[in-house]
Amino acid sequence: MGELSLYAIVGLCIGFMWGIGCSLAILYSIYVGGYRKAVEDSLTAEKPQRFRTALRRIEARRAKQQAATAATPSRPS
Repeated sequence: MGELSLYAIVGLCIGFMWGIGCSLAILYSIYVGGYRKAVEDSLTAEKPQRFRTALRRIEARRAKQQAATAATPSRPS
């Protein structure tokens, strides 16, 4: 009976690690696929609407951050 519980614990640990490894592999493949699609979209002559919208948002956020840093007075050293 004691050996059975040891085997059960080892089996659970191996199964848990196997499941985590498979989950990470799936998440990585989704990430890489999205990255490839983004690179393909950036290289096309006519950009997709979603790409243009994201680019406008990024540019607006950068302009807002630059305006905020320009508005704060610098302290003399």
